Amino acid sequence: MKESGNDRSEDGRSALEAMESAAKQTFWGYLGCELVSADPGRAAISLRLRPEHLNMAGIVHGGVLASLLDNAMGLVAILACPEERTVTTGLNVHYLQSSSEGVLTCEAELIHRSRRTLTLEGRIADNNGELLVWGSGTFRRVT
Repeated sequence: MKESGNDRSEDGRSALEAMESAAKQTFWGYLGCELVSADPGRAAISLRLRPEHLNMAGIVHGGVLASLLDNAMGLVAILACPEERTVTTGLNVHYLQSSSEGVLTCEAELIHRSRRTLTLEGRIADNNGELLVWGSGTFRRVT
């Protein structure tokens, strides 16, 4: 896990490391996601592209990009509601450019919160900082 530039308590760092360790046993780990940073209301994750992430045209599969976006926004939702379960209820993905190699970075941010719903936005960029995907998602608190 890489850390953000902000000071973080030892307890907070340990909790994030435990969360990332547990996530490696899930689809997060199967996909190859890595935590880059996490702060209240925002997070960044990365994915080193592998051949199995590509489609038959030799570019990253749209489903991989959507999953990366959903994982990053889902992490922000989990951190915003640590004592509750949250689920994705809507995901809008706008594919802007393609990529076929390197490391992708997805940054997600909480932009609105109501009593039961969280609204987030996310961006995926390639090694050169080129914007590949922009998306938004809604997450529902299911206590």
